[in-house]
Amino acid sequence: MQAEIFFPPKDEPLRQDVGVLGAMLGEVLVEQGGGQLFDRVESARRAARRRRSEQGEATEELSGLLHGLEADAARETVRAFSAYFGLVNMAEQVHRLRRRRDYDREGPQPGGVEAVFGSLRDQGASLEEVMELLREMQLSPVFTAHPTEAVRRTLLVKDQRIARALVDRLDRDALTPPEEAAVLERVRGEVTTAWQTEEHLSVRPSVADEVEHVLFYLTEVVYRVIPAFHEALERGLRVVYEVDEPIEIPGPLFRFASWVGGDMDGNPAVDADTIHATLRRQREMILRKYRTEVSTLFDQLSQSLSHVKVDSEILERTEIYERQFPEVVRAVPERYREMPYRRLLWLVASRLDATAEDRDLGYENPGSFAADLKLVATSLRHHGGLHAGHFRVRRLMRRVEAFGFHLATLDVRQDAEVHRRAVGQLLKDADYVNRTPEERTQLLERACSAGGPDLESGREVADDETREVLRVMEAIRDCRLRYGASSIGPYIISMAQAPDDVLSVLFLARCGGLTEKAGRVPLEVAPLFETVRDLASSGETLSTMLENSVYRDHLDSRGGRQVVMLGYSDSNKDAGLVASRWALFGAQEVLSEVARAAGVELVLFHGRGGSISRGGGKTREGILAQPARTLGGRLRVTEQGEIIHAKYGLRGIAARTLELMTGAVLESTWRGKSAVGPEPAWREMADEFAITAREAYRALVHEDRDLVAYFRLATPIDVIERLRIGSRPASRRGGGGVENLRAIPWVFAWTQSRHVLPGWYGVGAGLEAVAATYGWDRLAEVVSQWRFLGTLLADVEMVLAKADLRIGARYAELAGPVGERVYPRIRKAFEQTREAVCRVRGIDDLLEDEPVLRRAIRLRNPYVDPMSLIQVDLLRRWREGG
Repeated sequence: MQAEIFFPPKDEPLRQDVGVLGAMLGEVLVEQGGGQLFDRVESARRAARRRRSEQGEATEELSGLLHGLEADAARETVRAFSAYFGLVNMAEQVHRLRRRRDYDREGPQPGGVEAVFGSLRDQGASLEEVMELLREMQLSPVFTAHPTEAVRRTLLVKDQRIARALVDRLDRDALTPPEEAAVLERVRGEVTTAWQTEEHLSVRPSVADEVEHVLFYLTEVVYRVIPAFHEALERGLRVVYEVDEPIEIPGPLFRFASWVGGDMDGNPAVDADTIHATLRRQREMILRKYRTEVSTLFDQLSQSLSHVKVDSEILERTEIYERQFPEVVRAVPERYREMPYRRLLWLVASRLDATAEDRDLGYENPGSFAADLKLVATSLRHHGGLHAGHFRVRRLMRRVEAFGFHLATLDVRQDAEVHRRAVGQLLKDADYVNRTPEERTQLLERACSAGGPDLESGREVADDETREVLRVMEAIRDCRLRYGASSIGPYIISMAQAPDDVLSVLFLARCGGLTEKAGRVPLEVAPLFETVRDLASSGETLSTMLENSVYRDHLDSRGGRQVVMLGYSDSNKDAGLVASRWALFGAQEVLSEVARAAGVELVLFHGRGGSISRGGGKTREGILAQPARTLGGRLRVTEQGEIIHAKYGLRGIAARTLELMTGAVLESTWRGKSAVGPEPAWREMADEFAITAREAYRALVHEDRDLVAYFRLATPIDVIERLRIGSRPASRRGGGGVENLRAIPWVFAWTQSRHVLPGWYGVGAGLEAVAATYGWDRLAEVVSQWRFLGTLLADVEMVLAKADLRIGARYAELAGPVGERVYPRIRKAFEQTREAVCRVRGIDDLLEDEPVLRRAIRLRNPYVDPMSLIQVDLLRRWREGG
């Protein structure tokens, strides 16, 4: 039985916010949709709450209330519950900001930088050692598109306004009744206009639309957060190490990247043109932000030479620019002639304008812009300006360090098969694709040594696909020249399996004219290992790549830095959660050892998704659960589209995300200096866990003849495949089997049907097998001591708590006789997994030790359950109607 949701005193403001927002939305529903809509929604919400409390026939009552609704009525009902759900999310995010303020008053927040610095100090780390860790640190969140998260920018802006209004209420005791009423009226205005706004456009979003979605977070949230985040780090170091003088952390800890506009793998909408367009748009946006901020500095830095001195370099730089921009000088008002900073900034703004318009005398690179800002900052520091503008100039300098003139590095990705077909055509070898990897490698070694065929002659034999591959290489070349070397990130090869896959990229780059001096290819080539099989052989594959003289020569010319990407989604779809996580753990250890032995700097790029089954989970715990000595202060990780809003939607939340990431990498790197891997007995236990769980998972997903039919009938996958909410097709290659379906719709469909199967199936069988060998007590002991296993089972526990197999049974009914056979098997495995997880974690009920997460799920259930039952009813009627 689910008890009434409990709010401890510290969370009472959250309960009040949820109540106020719920009542407000109710008023909006009456006003906009009429009393009938409100009554239907309220009746369903109350029935859903009773259902969760196991009261009588509430499930049938809820189902009856929502059965057979006309399409328009069903749509408005779902919109209402979705709106409730969104407001609960918003209330919780704002409450996190409230709790952060409480911690700032009471003491360091767990996982925060000040707490981490204190922990490192207590472990013996000196200030100099921590500063060295920070100097070597490189963190790169990589934003991706997502076909199930395509909220329009219009609605994202409304969310921001609602959040700002709620933040204004954080100190509600200080507000007068009229002020409180004014704040709530702002919220109501946004909620009402959001209700009147279409959530999704009728046309499929283009790649350009997805670019704008990511740009919203980068320019409206992350851009604002970066300087304050660095200041918080420096303040935390001063507090923990009791230092009075200023501390300055060198260089940007974070450099952001994106896949949107460069990820071609299985997406024909992404090509050379989108690479050009994406970087052009990013440059336009970041230069516009800088231009606005320079104008703000101009307004603030009103110092006059009659009251303060400036460094001579300020005057000298101004004179140089005045000679270069005589027409601009004539436009400077006479009253600014004795204001040296304003004079210079007026000219700096002109150089930024010239940069944006590609005119002469624009900044050649962000370094030259930063140099001008440094002149101003240094002069202010020398002449009493530390509290008269220096702070704002330093903030802009931090942003230029982090974002350059490209805003976010654009990664490029393509499937290895596409490369093989292109190489075969350019080498005029009809059998190339079918040759062994060794044969392909030998052919490419000779071709790379010869420099590759002439571009034009190569095009003569190329088909459209191959010509597009060459156009992409040309686009990369041109974008590097126009937007800087940092504008293009690694070239990622999906399904990479052998040295010929990395040599293919070098060969194609040369064919496409992407070379520098001595024919060097200025590109990081990153193999992506995705399936469990490829992960298991990844160490051997990397070793063979590094032993290849042609590739090693390329790598040495790039400073000996090798990026390797690890895929979480496809390995899970292939073998289940446990086998995937254990294969990833082992791959990281082996890859790190191979790189160390070869004298290569390895950067592991974690291709995590938002859901648990795709590598998602708590940021801090996920990083700390990685094997020791594999991070080395470097973290490159995807931030998948479906969770970008949750992690970067508000500035305070984004700052916390960056803080958790930084703190965890610091701890892991420090620990890695002396840590050893798990005990051999623990590894044996994990081996058995993974093998048994994998067998159970594959027996259902890959070997049960009815599973594909059940999946297509008991989930809304057929609707998901038709949705116009992403530019990418639902399937990577042709065919209707599980292996050809992308991991995103695979997981999304199971989540919609409340099974959430990829996040837990096989775990119960694996735990019981391990317990049979080692005993439950020994298993529980290892889980409590080994962060890898503890984090894995905590993630599974959360998935189990979010699943609802009773509602899943309603979806199973859609599958008819197939459902009657498959669903009981799934339900039995679910109960087995729930009981095993609770037993090994020493709890009686799921999330017993996670009250915040438990409350969050229970807050949402009354809004999710009705939407699920409406979906079941609509799916049945839609399919029956053909």
